[in-house]
Amino acid sequence: MSEKQFEILAKETVYQGFFRLEQYTLKHTLYKGGWSQPITRELFRRGNCVAVLLYDPERDEVLLIEQFRVGAVLQPQCSWLIEIVAGAIEEGETAEEVAYRESLEEAGCEIKELMEIQQFYTTPGGCSERITLFCGRVDSHAVGGVHGLVEEDEDIQVSAVKFADVFQMLEDGKIESGIPIIAIQWLYIHRDKLRARWLNN
Repeated sequence: MSEKQFEILAKETVYQGFFRLEQYTLKHTLYKGGWSQPITRELFRRGNCVAVLLYDPERDEVLLIEQFRVGAVLQPQCSWLIEIVAGAIEEGETAEEVAYRESLEEAGCEIKELMEIQQFYTTPGGCSERITLFCGRVDSHAVGGVHGLVEEDEDIQVSAVKFADVFQMLEDGKIESGIPIIAIQWLYIHRDKLRARWLNN
């Protein structure tokens, strides 16, 4: 393939609600040369989002949240998922501003220092969502309880958990949401350097 290209032949909005569903007919260049036949694909459109791994390097604790998720209703016993703070980027906001805002709204804590980990697509086979993942330094002392915005029907349980216990939860399959899995694995790899950096500031 000399140059990767695609061409949109038709586009239609087939559903508009809390999210939007679009249908595309398109073709793209092939690795073996030439072009594909026209293909039709649905695209679940939602805005880009931010997720924040809230970590206290002094206590070696991670702030985890738990809330009901409609995406898990086909497994009723697992419909409340363990996650990390996250939220959508609203018009005019930066990813960093969302990280600070959502940490207050969902976990009731203030970020002292913020660093970007990575940007990635969650399910690019059919969804436009792109995540900016951060790690935020917090003081986990006295953090916990139920948080979230009433006007957004949020009901979020917050817990400060020792990193060793968090990683064991991951190993035991108790964390089933992809974003916190990525974040916790990142912390497992970088934890010693991160603690040395933040504790020496």
